[in-house]
Amino acid sequence: MKIRLMVCASVAALSVSAVMVTAGPVPEATGAVLAGSTSPSTSLGPAKLESALDAVHRAGMPGVFAEVRDAGQVWRGAAGVADVRTGRPVRPNMRHRVGSITKTFTATAVLQQVEKGRIQLDAPIGRYLPRLVPGERGNKITVRMLLNHTSGIPDYLPYAFPSLNAWPSLPDVSPKSLDDNRFRQFHPAELIKMGLSAPAAGEPGSAPGVYSNTNYLLLGQLLEKVTGTTAENYITRNVIERAGLKHTEFPDGPRIKGPHSRMYEALFGLIDPPRDYSVYDMSWVGTGAGLVSTMEDLNRFYDRLLGGEIVNRASLAQMQRTVPVYPLYGQTIDYGLGLHKVTIPGCGTFWGHDGTVWGAETISLTRSDGKRQMSAAMNLARWNTPNSSGIPQPHPIDDALSTFYQQAMCGNGNVQATAGER
Repeated sequence: MKIRLMVCASVAALSVSAVMVTAGPVPEATGAVLAGSTSPSTSLGPAKLESALDAVHRAGMPGVFAEVRDAGQVWRGAAGVADVRTGRPVRPNMRHRVGSITKTFTATAVLQQVEKGRIQLDAPIGRYLPRLVPGERGNKITVRMLLNHTSGIPDYLPYAFPSLNAWPSLPDVSPKSLDDNRFRQFHPAELIKMGLSAPAAGEPGSAPGVYSNTNYLLLGQLLEKVTGTTAENYITRNVIERAGLKHTEFPDGPRIKGPHSRMYEALFGLIDPPRDYSVYDMSWVGTGAGLVSTMEDLNRFYDRLLGGEIVNRASLAQMQRTVPVYPLYGQTIDYGLGLHKVTIPGCGTFWGHDGTVWGAETISLTRSDGKRQMSAAMNLARWNTPNSSGIPQPHPIDDALSTFYQQAMCGNGNVQATAGER
């Protein structure tokens, strides 16, 4: 089957998809090979990349932008609009809310502390955070289980956003919680308590695991405990700055600094027309999905992480030990410690992550040899409308994205592949 890379559930029980947005004059895709040859015969295939990206916009995505790298060559492109009202064009260098890609940054920070001997991967979390995870549960759940989502701790998001609790009976879902929480400041302990108070999602250590943002808020509190500073500060100094990233940060308020697109949430067709949530307090996801970045920064980050420049090779090997994890609909993904593994027959094995928050979706994957990379961002989330069972149905955007991903990662739009679908 074709590659179908669905964005990781930064929002529990919500999957990728889309609704058509129209917006006056719409620019064509713009792309440029910024390094290496500009010949159409290069392995990057800039003309095909531009065409495939433009097709994503024409299928209904208001704006999409990406960076693709191959052995020293770099292509950046954008198609569509950053603002459906004004027609302002989207640009390849725009900042974007990257959702659960944040989890790789948080996991990297934890592994750095493992290297220093301040954290043990297979130690119980109750040893470090006895007040947050007390008793038998704290003794059974290890740091590793939080990192690879086998803790059995459910996600807090349905409780922080109670109007979404009707899932999967989508006709009864309401976007009211999205608006109510736009400027609300959550404390991590408040959200963690919601997750720990909910019915368990499985026994600690059992596989397949169940994807849960609560795990990564706990890891943020763990980092604060062992480093003596906030997790955000530690990650900024020791992961973001160490990787040489210039446009990646945890926002200090509801607004994004620097050039960025508006970010439109369709909530499976329930918000029509889609609503702009680019201004939003990200305390609802924090160290699980709060980062803002650029596609250039994401490719640089994964290049240096997978090259052994941010954690050592032993730590990287731990991060690449995968287990099956359920994100949605009974299908599993191969998940390590903050990393996804995607295998494409005839093309290679890729590592990275994807993410979605309200109105924004992002994916970043790097081939295991480090030579081929793709990062892409979309400014419309949850575009698919559901059937009578509440399952989001295919949309032309899905096929267009699949074709672009194939061209970006394999240089061949006809490559057949298997990947975790969610």
